[in-house]
Amino acid sequence: GDKMQNIKDAVAALNKIPKLTVTRASSVYETEPWGYIEQDNFYNAVIEVETELSPRALLGVCLGIEGALGRVREFKNGPRIIDLDILVYEGETLSCEELTVPHRFLRERDFVLVPLRELFPDLKVFGYDFSEDYDKICENSAVKTRIGLISCIFRRVPDTAKSDKGAY
Repeated sequence: GDKMQNIKDAVAALNKIPKLTVTRASSVYETEPWGYIEQDNFYNAVIEVETELSPRALLGVCLGIEGALGRVREFKNGPRIIDLDILVYEGETLSCEELTVPHRFLRERDFVLVPLRELFPDLKVFGYDFSEDYDKICENSAVKTRIGLISCIFRRVPDTAKSDKGAY
């Protein structure tokens, strides 16, 4: 399928979710596949979102959007139409079977760190510092040049900004 259109469709779907707003997006980068390598190159980007949703509710939203766009999980790291990951969630650390925040492979993946740096030039993201990881991983990165504009960074909406408390 059209990888760029899939990313745009996913971002548009996120923007339709109540209590969730996409605030910034990196460029899209073409990268070699990770994990299972017998597949087409990936397109990767990082978006920042403000939300009142909990991390688990947000995961449900992401999985629902993936399914609506036609993602089928045939095997681990296999080809997929879209893959939405929660990389960091402001003020949250979580480790359970279905979700780990920060994302367990964030520090190892140049295709995440390169677009992340575009949004956070100092690589300090909600109390986490990824600058050493970037220096170590991205020095000889195979991440190709930007191919256009549009995983995910999530910012919690401050309690004072919530319009209807307790309605999540």
